[in-house]
Amino acid sequence: MAASKRIGYAVVGLGHISEVAVLPAFRHSKKAKLVAVVSGDERKAKRLARKFGASDYYTYDEYVLCLNHPQVDAVFIATTNGTHAEFTVRAAQSGKHVLCEKPMANTVEDCQQMIDACRARDVRLMIAYRKYFEPASVTLKKLVTGGKLGRLKLLHSAFTINLPPGKPGSPRWHFDKKQAGGGSLVDVGVYCVNTARWLVGADPVEASGYIWTHNPKGFSEVDEHIAFQLKFPEGIVLQGSSSFGAAQSSFLHVHGEKGWAALDPAYEFAKERRLFGEIGGKWFEKRFKAMDEFVLEIDAFAEAIRRRRDPEPDGLEGLKDVAVMQAIYRSARENRPVPIHLS
Repeated sequence: MAASKRIGYAVVGLGHISEVAVLPAFRHSKKAKLVAVVSGDERKAKRLARKFGASDYYTYDEYVLCLNHPQVDAVFIATTNGTHAEFTVRAAQSGKHVLCEKPMANTVEDCQQMIDACRARDVRLMIAYRKYFEPASVTLKKLVTGGKLGRLKLLHSAFTINLPPGKPGSPRWHFDKKQAGGGSLVDVGVYCVNTARWLVGADPVEASGYIWTHNPKGFSEVDEHIAFQLKFPEGIVLQGSSSFGAAQSSFLHVHGEKGWAALDPAYEFAKERRLFGEIGGKWFEKRFKAMDEFVLEIDAFAEAIRRRRDPEPDGLEGLKDVAVMQAIYRSARENRPVPIHLS
């Protein structure tokens, strides 16, 4: 593939995140272009195709037509969590590269099926974790890997949003275990899990979890609030929490022998970020203006396709996060720490 060629994308699933963030990102991209959109609602697909400059639109029943489109090189999967595997496997079998929203799927088995399908057709598979590219997080990662904080000891992180069942703007599928796979943990807590693994550079070996709710009827199938602990090698511990019942907020604190650093807000995509802390007793603080973080990931994936190299984060990273979250849920059910085996 020519190094100068812009990668043609189809966006599959036109919910809130696609409309407010994914589709607008193509307007700022120099490496990717929006070719088609796919939705369960034909009128919505037509409207958003026109709004964002896609030449073609399809319904889910017409997905095969989208996959046969000669200008579609890759698909961005932003459907309900429980359908990620199906849409990914079908795309891979048609020779299309896949950028899939997190969580990768509802089960480790589905994740592996997605990986195997992409490997079988030699197409790239990337999971949409913006933190790998967003400047404030990259700066924090360099502090850690460069040894500025010294040996890591513990991390604290939380991500909360207010998503009450039955309220306009709260899609019903988020509260359906079959479609969502879980509640606040898989939707927003996954950021805490993945970012901790990325910063530590290792996988956790044990998980503990505790679930509670203030709305038993509305959250009968998925978690409203969850607190969890992940133990990493060398004694590093993450204390994490997520919620569907609190005001939107997120933070990440990293504590080492030589200093500490905090990112606040840590995970929202439309807010200015502050990175601050103390190293050797000296205060530092840096601000990062809000930017289009989604264009960073679609361009990174486009470059991986053009260069025929594996993207980061790839499907294995997505699978590991799903395995970790399943261990957290199991711990909460059984009221005991659960070992994690990812090798």
